[in-house]
Amino acid sequence: MPEALPSLARKTAFALTASLALLTTACTGQSGSGATDDASKDTTINFWHAWSAPNEVKAVDSLVAGFERAHPNIHVNVVGNMTDDKINQALRSGGDRAPDVISSFTTNNVGKFCSSGALVDLNPFFEKSGIDAQKTFPKPMNEYTQFDGNRCTVPLLGDAYGLYYNKTAFEKAGIANPPKTWSEFAADAKKLTIARGDSYRQLGFMPNYHGWESTTEHYFGQFSPTYFGKDGKSALAKDPAFEKGFTLQKKLVDELGGFQKLEKFRATLGDEWGPKHPFHTGQVAMQLDGEWRLGMAEEAKPKFEIGVAPLPVPDDQAAQYGKGYITGTIAGIAANSHKQNAAWELVKYMTTDTDAVVGFANGIHNVPSTLAALKSPKLKYDPRFKTFLDIAANPDSTTTPASINGGVYLVTIQQFGYDYESGKATDLKAGLKKTAAQIDTDITQAK
Repeated sequence: MPEALPSLARKTAFALTASLALLTTACTGQSGSGATDDASKDTTINFWHAWSAPNEVKAVDSLVAGFERAHPNIHVNVVGNMTDDKINQALRSGGDRAPDVISSFTTNNVGKFCSSGALVDLNPFFEKSGIDAQKTFPKPMNEYTQFDGNRCTVPLLGDAYGLYYNKTAFEKAGIANPPKTWSEFAADAKKLTIARGDSYRQLGFMPNYHGWESTTEHYFGQFSPTYFGKDGKSALAKDPAFEKGFTLQKKLVDELGGFQKLEKFRATLGDEWGPKHPFHTGQVAMQLDGEWRLGMAEEAKPKFEIGVAPLPVPDDQAAQYGKGYITGTIAGIAANSHKQNAAWELVKYMTTDTDAVVGFANGIHNVPSTLAALKSPKLKYDPRFKTFLDIAANPDSTTTPASINGGVYLVTIQQFGYDYESGKATDLKAGLKKTAAQIDTDITQAK
């Protein structure tokens, strides 16, 4: 929703500039070294988070206030607007003012958090509390919050990606329903495209990888790819899902006018986070985007009715229509904290208490991060928002796995995507092999 803008702008998969060098020397304590405190005694813990918009800060404060009412002996000192850079510096240095509990928008850093020892493994805490994480959180969220069996983070609200479409444009083009398969999607995108000279009056869909949320992993999520094999090596050149995904996107680019023509048109379009986003203005009829886009689009007062649906799936996976790509916010406990049991009480409340999760989701306008909260009658949302709740709960939905060097491998794949869509790279199979080799080299160096 519109209030989620400040967080989403930082959540994007490629906001890595400040984070790629982080956590390389962050191992400042042993997992569990601070889990000796008595959480029943009066104590104060520090919670650092990155939310900064007034309504977001209000939602966080309300969440913490609910915790303090339930745990009157545990007082929480809340510090907001903290970037990953500042958080990681504090995790390295420690001290009384350092965070005991942190939250981050950068799920791509989970592999670094876990492998470096900056955050403690939460599996023992879940076991001690009798909570089965596999039954508590949606499958993709379980996946992106752990690395090599170390669950050093836990989901704290999520994001789900789906399809927004211009219902008025659909009616004019004679399209009755949103597309369910990629072949239907391609046909609809062409029907919805209206030329204006050597440009467009209306483009059915902006397929280019620079087209805001149309990144490689968001496309590939619908193909359910395997990023790494059991040997830890990149499966980019082995899993046919990647070749199919690249081929589909390149075909869309070519059929909708070609890379240069599309890029020229894209340069004239509005900002992703502003009211002149091309979907808001009707310049683009379909948009791959997250749950926050609905509120932003409605706030821009479009001259058409907005439809929401899951993204289409490959034709040979039609039975899995309804799935999508999932990511979200994460929370964890600092390894150098000496109040880990008290910190766990806060983490447990924020991430597993159904009413707490629902209340926070209502305040932040993101997707709830537990299976129970996704079904709660206390959720408040536009009826169209249910599409994203269903995507989050769908067992076929996907995410991208954690890596020891964060999201570097995703950046590498995206870069090849730029080269392939633009025609700079023409041999897809050879390019996938070269890209996979680069990913393996980068991970070996990180280890």
